[in-house]
Amino acid sequence: MPLVSVIMPYYKKINFVINAINSVLKQSFQNFELILIYDDIDLSDLEIIKNKFKNNPKLKIIKNNENFGAGISRNIGISKSIGDIIAFIDSDDYWFEKKLEKQLDFMNQNNLNFIFCNYEKKISEKKSITIVNPKKKLEYNDLIKSCDIGLSTVLIRKKIIDEKLFPNLKTKEDYVAWLKILKKGFYAYNLNETLVIWNSVKDSLSSNFFQKILDGFRVYYNYEKFSFLKSLFYLLILSVNSM
Repeated sequence: MPLVSVIMPYYKKINFVINAINSVLKQSFQNFELILIYDDIDLSDLEIIKNKFKNNPKLKIIKNNENFGAGISRNIGISKSIGDIIAFIDSDDYWFEKKLEKQLDFMNQNNLNFIFCNYEKKISEKKSITIVNPKKKLEYNDLIKSCDIGLSTVLIRKKIIDEKLFPNLKTKEDYVAWLKILKKGFYAYNLNETLVIWNSVKDSLSSNFFQKILDGFRVYYNYEKFSFLKSLFYLLILSVNSM
């Protein structure tokens, strides 16, 4: 039975994080460690989290000395992990109870290295949409045109993860990570089930339109090393596909 290391960066999401942690701790598959990287110099939320889960040995907390951002925090979590399989969950997201169980069955039965699933995007208390990827298998040339993999939906075998998987970007850092893996010739396979709820928080970085446009350009220009015009071209395609 593989050990799964679940990586969760935390920064000022106290209204969501308790539910997020509980959704991991209550998984039907229980052979995991949950590594929370506390990335806030204000320690008040840390005490709340510690008091709430002080008797649960599955939760391990790492406190950053400064605010590094989600991408660097995930890299720290990966470096401290001991599992053969890495999973990610943001502190304002939520896993369905059989998320790990179903994905591990899918991964092991098909001998896969990188998988993801569909997710429900919760826009408000009364409104949500389900994000479904039409393809069962994604390669680099598919992903370069559309960022279709939700961060909290993936499972990846640690053996294919390079050191410093995530770049230091405010948004789109997961997009760079997935492209980095697929560029090496791996594929990402979709388990066509909705197993995650993604909360669209109004004041989050991922909801900032201009930040996403800027970081989208950086993905292509700085990390994929495209020319300026080619970067603008793919940014346009990415923007259209994300509508």
